[in-house]
Amino acid sequence: MVIIPKIRKNRKRHKWIVIPFIILVLIVAFGQQFLFKKKEKEQDAISRIKERGYLIALTDKNSLNYFINKGQPMGYQLELLKSFADYLDVPLKIIAENDVSRLFYYLDLNAGDLLALNLPISREGKKELHFSNPFGETRFVLVQRKSSAVTSKDTVKFIKSLNDFSGDTVYMRNNLLAEPLLHAFLRKTSDKITLRKINVNNTLELIQLVSGKKIDYAICDENLAMVAKRYYRNIDADLVISKFYEYGWGVNLASDSLLFIINDWLAVMKKAELKKIYLAYFNNPRITGYFKNDYCSLNGENLSPFDEAIRSHSKIIKWDWRLLASLIYEESNFLRSQVSSRNASGLMQLLPETAEKFGMDSLSTPSVQIKAGARYIAYLDRQLPGEITDPRERINFILASYNVGIGRVLAAREKASEYGKDKNKWMGNVDYYLTRRSKKSPNQQSDTVAGLIPYNASGGFVADILERYHHYKNLIPQ
Repeated sequence: MVIIPKIRKNRKRHKWIVIPFIILVLIVAFGQQFLFKKKEKEQDAISRIKERGYLIALTDKNSLNYFINKGQPMGYQLELLKSFADYLDVPLKIIAENDVSRLFYYLDLNAGDLLALNLPISREGKKELHFSNPFGETRFVLVQRKSSAVTSKDTVKFIKSLNDFSGDTVYMRNNLLAEPLLHAFLRKTSDKITLRKINVNNTLELIQLVSGKKIDYAICDENLAMVAKRYYRNIDADLVISKFYEYGWGVNLASDSLLFIINDWLAVMKKAELKKIYLAYFNNPRITGYFKNDYCSLNGENLSPFDEAIRSHSKIIKWDWRLLASLIYEESNFLRSQVSSRNASGLMQLLPETAEKFGMDSLSTPSVQIKAGARYIAYLDRQLPGEITDPRERINFILASYNVGIGRVLAAREKASEYGKDKNKWMGNVDYYLTRRSKKSPNQQSDTVAGLIPYNASGGFVADILERYHHYKNLIPQ
């Protein structure tokens, strides 16, 4: 009689112990499942790119990696990135920033998908990034003025070997991944130098400081120094200060899927093609001419001889002047006397009747040509329905109308609406009915407007201008 209540009491106590334990286990299990799914989603970088619809690459600007020359976006990393974006079958967007530490920050936040720089592949660096397979190899050299350029008035000496240093200051850009190689350099000099990091926009600017006698010694990649010394004739870069190191791209530590795809692309890409892109920038005598060109971003901030007029007349249409500049480049490559097979002329490539209507003739100055083109754009804007309210979409329709005529664009809008597409959106909607054929009609008639427009002459026209505008925004100040 006494034992039975005691057993029930123990069972009751066990019940209050077991129930909270089960609840705790369930919470942990669900929590782990949630965290695992979240982590898995973060790791699937390829899904993130596909869902977003484009690749975001991080690189520096106005170096040989990424620059503008006479209106044309160029660069070693840009060429590689275009090839990779084509491999992924997505458009390319670039975030350009000369502060490399900020690029690392963007990568950590998944604001960018990959870091497209010649990053030294090192054991220490692998704690911060996943590196792609190497693109090539280079080494560090000392950049100094040639011995023949050192006069008796100069206090600086010409360094022939590492033993010649004696308390000298050597400058370098901030490069976290290069520090292990630089520590080896410091050991070899027996601490006879002071190594300082300097805030410059890019390595070419660092070399320019040496050439201009602002600093005496600097460290940079050998392949880039060999390019720069063709232009800066007083520069010497023969003293090697590090062993060869391999370089590649970097991705977030949680981006394994993207890393695999990059390496697959590198495996598919022919070595000859990779070498061709490299030689086009690092072993091309024409690069020297870019440094002398007033309309190269390596040497300044001008796009063309007509920048002032473009800035002024872009106010007529309230466009960013760089967007108008991209349209002009697409039309005429900034050639003021350009005449097409259809007799369109000038920077804006206006047909004779259009040119006359908006105040331009064969003797018009570049400024008048640009003004006439801007007035024509304003006219096209007025012809478009007010229901196209998104400013970006409106620009798409204006550009398409500039290329093929307002009538065809308006007809394509109606055709898009007829087939259930959004007639106020260009990409994937109205552009389809202007540029492509299909057989959706019950009568087997083309569902495009009369007079099919080749894709490259209309849809490609709009996309190319906007893509170039993106590069202009990255590299040319507002």
